[in-house]
Amino acid sequence: MKERIARLKQAFFRGELLTLGNPLYFRWVPIFTEELLRADLEPADLTIRALLPGSGRGAARVLAAEPGVLAGLEEVCWFYEHHGLHVERCRADGGVLESGDVILRAEGELKTLLVVERVGLNLLQRMSGIATATRRLQEQAHRHFPGTFVVATRKTPWGLLDKRAVHLGGGGTHRLGLWDAILIKTNHLRLLSASEEDAIPLALKRAWSLRADAAFLEVEVTGLTGALTAARVFQELQRGEAEPLPCVIMLDNVAPAAAAQIIAALKAEGLYDDVLVEASGKISEATVGEHASGGVDAISVGALTHSPRALDLRQVIE
Repeated sequence: MKERIARLKQAFFRGELLTLGNPLYFRWVPIFTEELLRADLEPADLTIRALLPGSGRGAARVLAAEPGVLAGLEEVCWFYEHHGLHVERCRADGGVLESGDVILRAEGELKTLLVVERVGLNLLQRMSGIATATRRLQEQAHRHFPGTFVVATRKTPWGLLDKRAVHLGGGGTHRLGLWDAILIKTNHLRLLSASEEDAIPLALKRAWSLRADAAFLEVEVTGLTGALTAARVFQELQRGEAEPLPCVIMLDNVAPAAAAQIIAALKAEGLYDDVLVEASGKISEATVGEHASGGVDAISVGALTHSPRALDLRQVIE
């Protein structure tokens, strides 16, 4: 199991790349903070114009109003500091929050504290909500099978910010973008043949030539026949490779019981050690445990990022 987990993390866990020091990631922060703030302010904040015609300094605290996992602190601190505020971090990203915990303290122009509040909280609440849900689903999966890990999809309205939130919750990032790995889906296969069984070997053999540029190679299948076909091709392609590329079979909308049967068939044919198996499609918190019990390596959950519940946080002016 240790070897499979290491291969899975090589493929799907690359959240350490998502830091403010990485230009590829950092560019997402001003996209959401500065553009949202600009749209919020044009032409001005009428409430502040009415109530605070002058200037003055103040302080604020951001507090947790419910338990959860903190994510987005580094991004929010950059945003606040970019607008001239002094920020003291009171917690760390990825840490567990309890209701009432102080997350950060900020000091500076009172007008600025009020202007940045909503954008900052939106980012912090969204990312923390994603991290909290990820941690909850990951713990649930491990209770059923310790070798199963929850990963994100590309259904990420806030781009790599959403991916970092999943990472901070303990989940896998999966692809960071279309440039990052090769994932052959049903629509790609249909370009080659109407038959999944015929298209899979053609697609995988063509994709193999670009393996040096990919973090992993994955193909989506709809059932047992496609899974066995893909596994046989993967086994053939990897034969003699000094450093095998993680090769993944995605079971698209396959019921947990059927997925377990596919894994059993892979083992019976001596193909299991050559592939990783991902369950995907309409998976919810209610079904994560059932999918994990079947022994899949990864469970991708689009709901983590396309419809997360924001964690309840608040900013209080002192």
